[in-house]
Parts: sequence; C-alpha cells; structure tokens
Amino acid sequence: MEGHEHSRRVQQAAAGGNGAGIEAAFVTAAGQVMQLPWDQATAVRFENLAPVSAFPIVPDRRWGPGWWWSATTGRHVVHGSAAMRTQLMVLDRNPDVTGLAARPVRLLWRDPDGRVRSWVPQLFARYADGTGLLADCPSSSTAGGDGAQRARMVLEAACARVGWSYRRLELPPPVVAANLRWLAGYRHPRNQGPSGLHAALAEAFAAPRPLADGAASVGDPLRVLPAVYHALWCGHLTTPLDEPLHEETLVCADAERGGGGIEEPVGAGGGRGRGERSGRHTR
Repeated sequence: MEGHEHSRRVQQAAAGGNGAGIEAAFVTAAGQVMQLPWDQATAVRFENLAPVSAFPIVPDRRWGPGWWWSATTGRHVVHGSAAMRTQLMVLDRNPDVTGLAARPVRLLWRDPDGRVRSWVPQLFARYADGTGLLADCPSSSTAGGDGAQRARMVLEAACARVGWSYRRLELPPPVVAANLRWLAGYRHPRNQGPSGLHAALAEAFAAPRPLADGAASVGDPLRVLPAVYHALWCGHLTTPLDEPLHEETLVCADAERGGGGIEEPVGAGGGRGRGERSGRHTR
C-alpha cells in the first residue's frame, strides 16, 4: 500500500504536531483499498475490517501468527506475537470493549522534510461510548526502536484530535497474565453451565469463600468448576488476580451484580471481567 500513487495523496504533517494532515488507508469489507483523511476515516467501523497487511512469518522464530477467539465479538482475531495475544486477552475481558480487530488501518503522514511515513497499529478496540483505541503490543518498552517512538508521537496527536487514544500497551504482571490465561480457557459461553447454575453460584459466593469450598457446595465440582471459572472471566464472580489462583482462593459475587466483590482492577483493559451482555455471547 506504499508507493507514489498513495504518497501524492498524503498531506504534510509534522511528527508531534496536532495530528492534522494524516490519512488512513484500509481494506473495505468488499476487499477494496481506500484512503481517507484521518478525520473522516474515524467514522469507519474498523472493528469489522480485515488486516490491512498480514503479520510476517519469520523463519526460525519461535512464535508465528495465530488466532484468538474473542468472547467480545464471537469471531477470531489474528495476532502476530505472544505479547499481542496477551493484550487481546486483556482487552477481550474488558466489559467496556465492544469490538476488536488486528491491523485494520494504516496511518500515513509526511515528515517536515517531506518524506512519507506510515505506521500500522497492531490492535484496534472499540469502546462502548463509541471511541476507539489504536494500540501496539511491544514485548518491551524499547521494542521498535526510534521509529516506533516517532510514530507514537504522531499517532497520539492524531487520536487525541478525534477523541480517541493511542497507546503502547504494557504487559500485565506475570501472575496476573497467568491467571487471565487460565480463566480465558473458560471464556466461551458453553462453560456457563445449565440454567440456574449462575444464580446458585451467586448465592454460594454471596460472601467471600474459598473457591473449592463454594463450588462443592453447589454440586459436582467437575460440573461446577468450569462455570465458576467462566463467571470469574465474565466478572460475575471476583477474586484478586495478583495472586495465583488455587482451591483456597477467596471468591465473591461481584458487588454490582448483587454480592460485594473483592477483585481489584489489574490495569488498562484488564480489570473487571466481561459478562454476557447481549445475544452475541449466548450462541
């Protein structure tokens, strides 16, 4: 999508400026490449678009592109690294996130010296209030080098101009990430169990109670535990995520759902879990 034809359409924009003069290129649902001024492109439903460019497959690299099934959308989202998969998991659990997409847009601008620059953020997230997040998922704070830092200034200004945000997402602490990975294994609605089990869990964990003890009080742990973990993913049940999950972990029904929750937010996008808030979660 680089080249002279696209370059002629890009207006001059200085890095670190006010975000004006930036354009956005994307692939429509019909497979057509389009390019619009950034201020106009924000009306596009990026969460519904395919990647504007594929993730590279690097020989001898331990990690290659993969797919994350999103409880938010009921669809798969491609990822290109372990760090990106972790951030998809964190955003997927955030109840304020309503849409997710990988690399759906390329931003283009001119440096003060006239050279055309471009950057493809790794992730797009749509929030319930309609605003958007463009994000990259570095494995460390220095990943991407100077080019990533220059692009960061431009993208931060561009997003601020339209009421969105751009961020280089920090990985959650290892224990939190491990707990979320475990709970994510139960994110699919099939794990919520039969009708009535949700109410029984809310009653069993009305006050903080060890996980195994509360599950056993409801019924056969082999049947009940998947529903407990699903409820912890959704946020119907809560527990601190900065300590390893185990059978004595104290679990409680969420305060906003009738119980007195004890889970604390774990950082951007990774706090309280996602509930089945619409029909798209109950297939």
